[in-house]
Amino acid sequence: MLEIDGSQGEGGGQILRTSIALSAITQTPVRITNIRAGRKKSGLKRQHATAVQAAASLCDAETVGASPGSDRLEFVPGQIKSGDFRFAMGTAGSTSLVFQTLLPILLNADGPSTLVLEGGTHNPFAPPFDFLKQVYLRQLERMGASVVATIERHGFYPAGGGRVEFQISPCEGWKPVEILERGKVLQQRAVALVSNLPTSIGDRECEVARRKFGWKHEGSADVREVESNGPGNVAMIELEYQNVTELFIAFGAKGRASEQVARDVCRQANRYLKNTAPVGEYLADQLLLPMALGKVQGSGGGSFRTMKLTDHSTTHINIIREFLNVAIDVKEIASDQFDLSIT
Repeated sequence: MLEIDGSQGEGGGQILRTSIALSAITQTPVRITNIRAGRKKSGLKRQHATAVQAAASLCDAETVGASPGSDRLEFVPGQIKSGDFRFAMGTAGSTSLVFQTLLPILLNADGPSTLVLEGGTHNPFAPPFDFLKQVYLRQLERMGASVVATIERHGFYPAGGGRVEFQISPCEGWKPVEILERGKVLQQRAVALVSNLPTSIGDRECEVARRKFGWKHEGSADVREVESNGPGNVAMIELEYQNVTELFIAFGAKGRASEQVARDVCRQANRYLKNTAPVGEYLADQLLLPMALGKVQGSGGGSFRTMKLTDHSTTHINIIREFLNVAIDVKEIASDQFDLSIT
């Protein structure tokens, strides 16, 4: 049984998610200790426990310690199977983080699957549904994966209650991907989601962004009134290029002015725009696992240029190396720019 120390590196939930996914795919029993030791409240939160229990059901795994609060987990996988699956967080826990655990497993199933997740779709400290669909899944498609994502109901923190559906086909032939430059600009726009709140909030957020970046073209602002169980607001900047799309997000909150939310998301986008690296830090982290699996399972792998790697990504690389015989090379090429290759 492979031993994984959950306190290593940044000591967060990514260690758990990647370890469980790779355990199922490689059929390697794993024991994870000191789970989320780097967080203020260690151990499995409800969304982590849901991810483990869901992963276990996808491969008939035997588990010990797969309950909220546990800081030690054993996961002994069985055969991965396809099917129609539905999992509910029971709270506003992030559906996106559970999806990150289950997707690699279902890409290795024996047939197509439908995955329905209920809970939070737009949570602080987790990639929102829009990021998965517009940024991450577009790159997976370039690698050879086929995933169709649909949001049926938004789930904002703290009410939750969102519902998303994914149609996932097993990847039958991985392709290498290279993202060393952004390519020509295809679209740049501000997007505001508003639920059970005045749409004028979104109007003000989009107007701040348009003034900040000097966008006057048609389609540079999009205010969407969406359905959810509670009030919610996010401001997003979407930057679409020929080779990559990046998305930045800031959350509205009670007592927080719309203009402040907009300035927050503009700062994030401006930092990216000032750096010529095509891959932002969050996408860089998410590309690691599918690229490594693609290299091990076929002719995938590849390379990308990113901004400075986070501790989160460095820890992720170390976990991948525990399971897969793959070379991950990181080379600094300029201040705040790195080339990462998987061969």
